[in-house]
Amino acid sequence: MFKSTKSVYIVLAIILFGGSNIATAQTNLNKYKYIVVPKKFEEFKKENQYSTNTLVKHLFAKKGFNTVWEDAMPEDLANNQCKALFANLIENSSLFSTKTKIVLKDCNKQEVFVSQEGKSKSKQYKEAYSESITYAMKSFDLLNYKFEGDTNEPITVSFKNDVKELKEPKKPKVDAKKQDGVLIEEATRTKQTYKSVAPVESDVKMAKAPKASPPAIAKEQKTDVLYAQEITNGYQLVDSTPKILMKILKTSKTDFYIANGDVGSGVVYAENGKWFFERYDGGNLIQEELNIKF
Repeated sequence: MFKSTKSVYIVLAIILFGGSNIATAQTNLNKYKYIVVPKKFEEFKKENQYSTNTLVKHLFAKKGFNTVWEDAMPEDLANNQCKALFANLIENSSLFSTKTKIVLKDCNKQEVFVSQEGKSKSKQYKEAYSESITYAMKSFDLLNYKFEGDTNEPITVSFKNDVKELKEPKKPKVDAKKQDGVLIEEATRTKQTYKSVAPVESDVKMAKAPKASPPAIAKEQKTDVLYAQEITNGYQLVDSTPKILMKILKTSKTDFYIANGDVGSGVVYAENGKWFFERYDGGNLIQEELNIKF
């Protein structure tokens, strides 16, 4: 009999203590407008590893919390981060099970709420974290969260509806004879005339712009032999001195190079067994035939 009575008292104490904690947590959480979730939890190496971050954000939103990402805060929260609680995932896994808790901290990094521990014995990481996090989040089911508003927020006074009606000043009556016109008012209201501003069809036709003709090519020919010496990603062209006159770099197209030399930059390419160097000099396109020995 004594043991039975003692057990009842223990159960009642647990219920009362647990209920007190839930009531306190609800009062605390209802003061906060947002739950902020990071893209990467502190105990993980990668962003959203095993989809843990998106799952936590989804479950908070499902339970009625206004949940936002840490790098996408709304303007009012960015100006005052004490409107939010910041979520973190605590892991206490062992060799045979995955264990997690959800911790909420305020803007001063003080713990406001710690969930129950969720467990999973699944050997697949993503499935194990999903099961343990979902179980841990059940701690929020009994809170019936509802944002009560921040009593520290400034009061905004609106005078939008104070002015009920603005009467327009009475306009003088006009004996209008035409609908499409501009009123030209003289010294008295009794004498008024109208000047038409209706559009008049024009017989002016727009001249067509002449088609742009391709740029004229000034052709030159170099008879001096240029020797191609292989370099990284292309060749350097030297004369008999030897002096480096130009460097040509390979492209994705065969026998087509990007060129840069003393005379300027352009392209070098092969066509019909001959080599050409094309560049712009001012507004003129210059084409030079080169005598290259590879």
